[in-house]
Amino acid sequence: MRIVSLVPSATETLFALGLGPDVIAVTHECDYPPAARELPKITRDVLPAGLTAGQIDAAVKERTLAGQSIYELDADLLHDLRPDLIVTQELCSVCAVSYDDVRAVAEEIDTHPRVISLDPRTVGEVLGDIRTLAQATDRKDAAVDLVRDASARIDRVRLAVRGARRPRVAALEWLDPPFAAGHWTPQLIEYAGGEDVLGFAGEKSEERTWQEVQAAQPDIVIVMPCGYDAEIAHREAEMHRDELAAVGAGEIVAVDAAAYFSRPGPRIIDGLELLAHIIHPELVPEPPAEVFTVEL
Repeated sequence: MRIVSLVPSATETLFALGLGPDVIAVTHECDYPPAARELPKITRDVLPAGLTAGQIDAAVKERTLAGQSIYELDADLLHDLRPDLIVTQELCSVCAVSYDDVRAVAEEIDTHPRVISLDPRTVGEVLGDIRTLAQATDRKDAAVDLVRDASARIDRVRLAVRGARRPRVAALEWLDPPFAAGHWTPQLIEYAGGEDVLGFAGEKSEERTWQEVQAAQPDIVIVMPCGYDAEIAHREAEMHRDELAAVGAGEIVAVDAAAYFSRPGPRIIDGLELLAHIIHPELVPEPPAEVFTVEL
């Protein structure tokens, strides 16, 4: 089967299902697993390089209001690749090329590729998408193993923090302006033994004000700017040191959102384990990934 993935999380899932050899093209943001970096890139970012977080937010809002995506699809290359399956999404116009554009191009390809849209909003739906891809690619046994392992890890975390105090947590997936992380992230925080004071499970991420973040009185602030790794997240936090200090939280940390939170693929379970360590280090002492503490 010849598969084109237009979503980084789908790329990760396809490889986790053992379908790496079948993937023939990915997006310019598909960087995991490392083998995905060697594949042809079928999208590009239309925003200029070097923009600040505030400028990116303004540009995204402008293009979204105009019905435009921030990514461009190489339609000619997609035609030439003649895929059997295209995996995309409709959930977030910021995260991938336009679903309508993909469908329009697919209808013109002589192989008549199937187009699957993955649009999870909860942890359960993320795991459900693994099954969806498995059914489309005849990898049901691999999906069973993958989902079983993920479920067991979720259960271990929930058991470890059961009955513990529940610190108030604010997860910020952007800082200029601040956005409260939504979709599956509030659920991960709950599983990890915390109380999300800004986001709502299954709902979209929402723009907030710094006054609202302060009024929520979080004990812990987790800086997880969408699509950024931990080092860039830490740099963004340092640039907003005054705003974060005014929130009054006892702990502020920056994490790798691109790997563990922004992308609804298998690695959100690593994100859950990371959250459990941040929220309850006394119960989950070994961090599965690097965490940057913001010193105020």
